[in-house]
Amino acid sequence: MIRLDSAGVRFGSRWVFRNLDLVVTEGACLALLGPNGRGKTTLIRAMLGVQPLHQGQRIAPTLIGYVPQVGSAPAQYRVLDMVVMGRAKALGVFGVPTPKDYEAARLALGQVGLSAFSERSFSHLSGGERQLVLVARALATGAKTIILDEPSSALDLANQSRLLSLIRELSNDPAYTVVFSTHHPQHAFHLADEAALMMQDGVVRGPVETILTETNLRALYGVEVRRLAVPGGSDVLVPMLDALHDAQPSSHAKPTITASNCAVSTNEQEGAR
Repeated sequence: MIRLDSAGVRFGSRWVFRNLDLVVTEGACLALLGPNGRGKTTLIRAMLGVQPLHQGQRIAPTLIGYVPQVGSAPAQYRVLDMVVMGRAKALGVFGVPTPKDYEAARLALGQVGLSAFSERSFSHLSGGERQLVLVARALATGAKTIILDEPSSALDLANQSRLLSLIRELSNDPAYTVVFSTHHPQHAFHLADEAALMMQDGVVRGPVETILTETNLRALYGVEVRRLAVPGGSDVLVPMLDALHDAQPSSHAKPTITASNCAVSTNEQEGAR
C-alpha cells in the first residue's frame, strides 16, 4: 500500500499540492493524469519518498520498482548490466551480482521483449528502447509495487502495445500494485482501476468509469473530449480536432474526423478531479 496523509509539496511559496490524502491499496492500479507542469512527477517522487514532504506523512513499501521518464547512463553499460542494477537493494552496498541476479535480469528483459538486446550498449539504444530497459530494471527488483512516470511517452505503436499489455498483466495480478502517469486518458481508461486528475485547484480521484468523463477531461486539459462507443469494442476517449481547426484558420481545406460516424456514449457522468 502507498499512502499520503495531508501531504504537501511546495517550491518556494508555490504549492504543487497540499492537504492531499491519497491511498493506493494493495493490488490496485492508479493512473495519474494532468497537463504539463501540473505536478505529476513531483507527486510520483513524493510517493517514492525521493521528494521530501513539506507537510503530512508518507507510508509505503521499502522496495518499489520505479521507471523514470528519461533514462541515461554515464558509462557504457550493457543492457543486461543496467537491468541487473535493479537488484542492488537485495545485494547490499558491497554485494556482487550472482547468477541468480543475472537470471532475474534476463527474465525481466524477456518480459519487455528485449532478450536479444542484453549485450548491446544502453547508450546506443533509442529513447523508446531505453524506456523498455528501465521497465525491465523495475521488474528485476522483485518489487510488488511498480511506479511508472509517463512510460509510453517515447514509444512507437508496437512498443506502446507491448508495454500497455505488460501493465495490464501486472494490474490484473492481485500481488502487484501499479501507479502510472500518462497524457493518454485512453490508457488510463483501459488499464487502471482508478484515476487521479491533477486539477488546477487540487487532486480529484475515483473509479475510471466515473472520473474520466467528458466534463472532467475538458476541465483538466482545456480541450473538448468525446467518449465514443466503438462497435464491437469498448469506449474510447477522443479529443475533438474540429475545435482546434476552428480556432486556427487554414488556407487549405483538410478532411477531419468527427463523431458523426461513431455512437457517442450516453452514460457520461459528471465529476470533478
